[in-house]
Amino acid sequence: MIRPIFMRKTFLTGLLLCVAMGLCAAPHSKQKTDREVWVDIMYQMAEPVMKNMAEGRLQQVMDTTGGSKNLELSPTWDNRDKKVAYMEAFGRLLAGLAPWLNLPDDNTDESIKRKQLREWTRQAIINAVNPESPDRLGWENGGQTLVDAAYVVEGLYRGYDSLWIPLPQETKDRYIQEIKNLRRYDPPYTNWLLFVAMEECFLLYVGADYDAYRIKLGLAKVEEWYIGDGMYSDGPSFAFDYYNSYVIQPMYTECLEMIAARRPNDTQLIFSKTNEKTRGAWNRLQEVRKRMQKWSVILERLISPEGTFPIVGRSIPYRMAAMQPLALLAWRKLLPQELHNGQVRSALTAVANRMFFGQPENPSKSAKAMSKNYNEGGFLTIGFVGPHPNVADWYTNNGSLYITSLAFLPLGLPDTDPFWTDPAEKWTSKKAWEGDDFPKDHKWDINSQKLYWE
Repeated sequence: MIRPIFMRKTFLTGLLLCVAMGLCAAPHSKQKTDREVWVDIMYQMAEPVMKNMAEGRLQQVMDTTGGSKNLELSPTWDNRDKKVAYMEAFGRLLAGLAPWLNLPDDNTDESIKRKQLREWTRQAIINAVNPESPDRLGWENGGQTLVDAAYVVEGLYRGYDSLWIPLPQETKDRYIQEIKNLRRYDPPYTNWLLFVAMEECFLLYVGADYDAYRIKLGLAKVEEWYIGDGMYSDGPSFAFDYYNSYVIQPMYTECLEMIAARRPNDTQLIFSKTNEKTRGAWNRLQEVRKRMQKWSVILERLISPEGTFPIVGRSIPYRMAAMQPLALLAWRKLLPQELHNGQVRSALTAVANRMFFGQPENPSKSAKAMSKNYNEGGFLTIGFVGPHPNVADWYTNNGSLYITSLAFLPLGLPDTDPFWTDPAEKWTSKKAWEGDDFPKDHKWDINSQKLYWE
């Protein structure tokens, strides 16, 4: 008969040998789904902003005058009022977060997080225009307000059912008045014309008085600046950067969506060129969507097999916002025929994993977002993958960086949607560099290009 004590000694001896020789493998942690990765990143990003703002503490927590390091300014900061950072953080995050908050609740872990964020966000939206709240935003803090008010209304438009409609009428009236008050600022002759148009289009969309001239001017100039093959210049001169992604393509499209929803046959707000075949907001929208589809094809090809993309142009600390058109088209279910759900999801997940977890592959269940992307207070830090303060432009603060949330718009699709359930696919550059067949690319003839939903 083998004594128990002998068995214990034998087991312990074997275990020690196993560990010493590296023969005992730890059980593999369950890998996250792509959606779980996206949810974790979005929640970690959003919680410090929306929770604190719901409690009326965002500006207090971020304010550098009290010795906090939570608010970061560019080394070349141009001395504008630093309070613009609070609207930047709130508005840009809202624009990326809103679609996800539109989903109905259930008993899943994701839903618990989403419900909490929705409650915080709704209160933050109220506080943003409440004169009694410590977190009323600086709607009168100079021309920069034009930029971030546009992201605020973009978020309210994207989350219209869950965020705008339930608001108290008093809050809605305050937003309408604050937007009208922005007419005291004139935009520069760049993509800023779209910010102005976005704000006025939102007023049109909610049934308030709007300034038709500010809409028409913005849309007319952007149309004038279309240079072909899915790309616009930012003003009269072209610069190769990601502003087609950050601002131009999405806001031009969404302005047209709002006009088409309320005035589909309009020919006054929509600039009509001589002998133009596409007249009216609805027809122009179709053409502009085709252009964004082409730009999305280019963006997908820019994602390397390792989940990186070229670091070109200004505002690089905006991180994954460079991929917003891909995300927007996926959420709207308008991806071009060249791009499949599994392909786009895999590519964007690879970028997210590389940027926030330091690897292109799926992190383990226990992995947390890399701390180097966040400062001590849990707010995004100026940089690209971690802190890179010297890549900041003169207008950059770490509130600006929440624009990266715009790459996560497909979270607004339920987990049963084909975007999430279709099998993973290699994206174009991964196919090419691994020796697989991949499609060639040529300039699109936008006018002859078929929309697959037509």
